[in-house]
Amino acid sequence: MKDSATQPQARADARAWIGTMIAPLSDGGVGTPASFVAGEFTLDTVPAEGRLRISAQGLYRAFLNGERVGTDLLTPGWTCYDDRIAFQDHAVGHLLRPGANRLEIWLGDGWWRSQMMWGHERPILNCWGDRIGAIAEIEAAGEVVLRTDDTWRSGLLPIRRSGIYYGESVDARVDPQATHGVEALPFDTGLLVPHEAPAVRELPALAAVDRWEDGGATVHDFGQNVGGFVRFTVEGEAGAQVLVEHSEQLGPNRQWDNANYRSARGAVDYVLKGDGPETYAPMFTFMGYRYAKVTVTGNARVTAIESVPISSVPEQAGTFECGHPLVNRLVLNTVWSQRANFIEVPTDCPQRDERLGWTGDAQVFAGTACWLADSHAILRKYLRDVMADQRPDGGIPHFSPDPTRLHPVPGRGDWAGSTGWGDAIVIIPWQLYLHYGDADVLRECFGAMRKWLDYLWSISDGPVITPNPVWGGKGFTFGDWLQPQAQPGQKDNQKAANTIGDDAAATIYHFISTDLVARIARLLGEEAEAERLAACAGAIKAAFAREFITPAGRIAYGDQTSYALSLLHDLVPEAHREDAARHFRRVVEETDGRIGTGFIGTPALLPALTKCGMHDLAGKVFLNERIPGWLYQVRMGATTIWERWDAIAPDGTLFNPGMNSYNHYAYGAVCQWLFEGVAGLRRSEDGPGFARLELDPVVIPALGHAAARHQSPRGEVAAEWRLDGRRVAYRVTLPEGCEAVFEPRGRGQVTLGGVARTGPLTLGPGTHEIGFTIS
Repeated sequence: MKDSATQPQARADARAWIGTMIAPLSDGGVGTPASFVAGEFTLDTVPAEGRLRISAQGLYRAFLNGERVGTDLLTPGWTCYDDRIAFQDHAVGHLLRPGANRLEIWLGDGWWRSQMMWGHERPILNCWGDRIGAIAEIEAAGEVVLRTDDTWRSGLLPIRRSGIYYGESVDARVDPQATHGVEALPFDTGLLVPHEAPAVRELPALAAVDRWEDGGATVHDFGQNVGGFVRFTVEGEAGAQVLVEHSEQLGPNRQWDNANYRSARGAVDYVLKGDGPETYAPMFTFMGYRYAKVTVTGNARVTAIESVPISSVPEQAGTFECGHPLVNRLVLNTVWSQRANFIEVPTDCPQRDERLGWTGDAQVFAGTACWLADSHAILRKYLRDVMADQRPDGGIPHFSPDPTRLHPVPGRGDWAGSTGWGDAIVIIPWQLYLHYGDADVLRECFGAMRKWLDYLWSISDGPVITPNPVWGGKGFTFGDWLQPQAQPGQKDNQKAANTIGDDAAATIYHFISTDLVARIARLLGEEAEAERLAACAGAIKAAFAREFITPAGRIAYGDQTSYALSLLHDLVPEAHREDAARHFRRVVEETDGRIGTGFIGTPALLPALTKCGMHDLAGKVFLNERIPGWLYQVRMGATTIWERWDAIAPDGTLFNPGMNSYNHYAYGAVCQWLFEGVAGLRRSEDGPGFARLELDPVVIPALGHAAARHQSPRGEVAAEWRLDGRRVAYRVTLPEGCEAVFEPRGRGQVTLGGVARTGPLTLGPGTHEIGFTIS
């Protein structure tokens, strides 16, 4: 177990447990029928209050006197289980009754022991243990009236098999019977912490928008790609079967295709009990899908079906709307991708045999995540997993919770240490500080940040990083992952985008994190460390200029990512900045508005262009509807963000299913630019948590108008602009405790409330009308 000092609040909240972790002796191991454990107790009278504290190895669902306890899904959640396991605390007084009472806990394999990682490598089973179990206690009137112990009984459930990637197999004819006892397991109750992330909840169900027959099956199109499950009602004879398969995207001519799930079965099969209408939804799994194919075998018919999205962030905290319908759909696609991938952990995708908490994806998206939903608790919880997975040498895992830390993949080295990915330990806490004013997260992660910086410097023993080309070797990097090298369908006279070298990408991120941790150290009062790290950042910046910037201001590999990241993060010396910006414009213009960036370059592209004053070019790139481009996805019918720019070809052909997710939020990071750039609501480190905003709207005439709203920690913040010729009407609403500064630079004829003004405008709470003219 890791040092509890990394989780001070969580561990301090947990009182001593009386119950013990018990395993059902009916359990046959991973992939076998699910089991339950049950205990009984007697009450003379019903107390005014009662509480159930409960957790599990695996996933659980609890029933008190036959009634489900709570509405949370996939409990107890997903953590680095060898470091922390969450527990839930439920009010259950309304479920207690005088006389005999019974608590029944259903158990599934879950993340604890069902398949982790993809099948073509070496799927990991029993990652955190090979025994499922439960620990629980009910307190009423200040007395523990029931606790898990070795007197409990166990038995098998109608769920014949379940798994995160597998789905669920159910035989409703099975009547749960207590046929076995239980075994008390050695278990450290110090691992148990109150649930740190928001509970996974159902969102409103979605009805099918279309359906058709396909070779004896019925395909239902729910119109929206989600992370969740299908709920159906069926009537028929005992022994008849319903099979529900899932897919994100159909091939040409509506051809069924879910090959991109790889080794994930991702299906539900249900055998009818046969005593009237039967409604079912899986308990211990979820899928990523838009389409469901339903096959009925035997005498039965499905009478109702709906898609149920689930998420840890079901409530939207921010909206952006403009006069361009494809842009509005792009924002909505990002919202849905966040919902589907913020299920306990910020994952890469919700459908295939992966669904892992990739650190690179999370760090580029963290800012957008905070704008679109209240992501404070889930990201802070995620950082604790990242710290639990941090290697002794300081390397940060590629994903967390990390199954490979406990089960190394033969021949693939250590799955940790990629720059751009490991920098999540610096950038995500910083985003939480900027957005929520949370300085505690900086303190909690500061030691891990410093270890990460030491690791980075040690890769090449200096400021310039030469990454190891061997996967798993120390210093291996993903670079600008999925950066397009050639653009499908481009004409012969259109230049393909250059790609950044791994050494430049790694060195740029070396500077970004070192400079940021130096500033964090100063905020935390660590002055000596701040000075040391600032000097290191200066050395990296100077070395980068010597290694990657020519006297004419050309940067690195002449690619969009090198210019965007270098100019955005002030890595270019003042003497070269104007020339570098000119070259930046040229490399973007050479691709005629097509994107030439991957996972780490894309979030920086438009902010860098607008920082350099190239609003026209930023608008052209953003609104490009050809491949690769954000709006190409939308034009091709996407309802979530794709993993690849070329996930679907213009003729509808699907990309190689070996790595092709249609629900990957990383490229949705552009929404941060919509809030902070286009709407102009830029957060300030001088006033984190929306104490101060810097108003600097980027007016893109093709958008017609733009409006953003966000429920900030201080209340609703809103900004909108409308364009009349060259004249802009900009309205801003600020909550109590929020100050904003509007800089008139580059704008003419500035007015506030209709009165001409010069110089910076300092605004307080309330609604303000600003006018200005654009060139």
